Amino acid sequence: MEPLNYQETAQFIRENLRLKIFPLVVKFLEDKSDLPEKTRQPSAVLGKRITICQGVTMARNYGWTVGLSKEDLICVPAMIAFGFSGATHPADTLGKLFCEVAFSQNESGGIKEAEAMTRLENEECQAMVLAPLQKGLFDPDTVAIFGNPAQVMRLIQSFVFIETTRISGNFGGKVECTEYLIAPFKTGLPRIAIPGMGDRIFSMTQDERNGFLDTRKVSCRFG
Repeated sequence: MEPLNYQETAQFIRENLRLKIFPLVVKFLEDKSDLPEKTRQPSAVLGKRITICQGVTMARNYGWTVGLSKEDLICVPAMIAFGFSGATHPADTLGKLFCEVAFSQNESGGIKEAEAMTRLENEECQAMVLAPLQKGLFDPDTVAIFGNPAQVMRLIQSFVFIETTRISGNFGGKVECTEYLIAPFKTGLPRIAIPGMGDRIFSMTQDERNGFLDTRKVSCRFG
């Protein structure tokens, strides 16, 4: 099989779906020294810590290559879910946090929800890198495409046409970066995600861009 031309693939996706923003790729790195050259780490280039969804917005809107490690992040729930917190029992810690901030009606309910989320283990990766698909900097672990409902519908239809199976979802309205970044990587299956509160409050995700289709190596579907 010929190597995938990421620039042509990204152009095909953007033109056929009329996307206003870049299809996004993510790579989870065991060693943060493997970040590509000219990667922007917010703690270094901005002097600030950010949320993961803000890093996603920088990459998909501005075309930046963004590197995120523990030192770059400020969102506690995401840091727990992505294995950057060092919590001994991540699901319990995250579930208790959901209860404390009134995201869950009780502690047991919060823990039950956290256990149903797809997470990375502690120190499973030291850093993650986000970049537009068209740059072709690395073979992605996940490809994320932001679109309006009609655009996401067309992506769903194309996947179902080829794979002859429907797409599942796992919705919670919070920490949805786990759904559109980690879940496809861990399961090897596409996911639909609805942006959570962090995406809407901190990273400028608006109603006209309110859907995701994420699938590991989704770009190969369009080659």
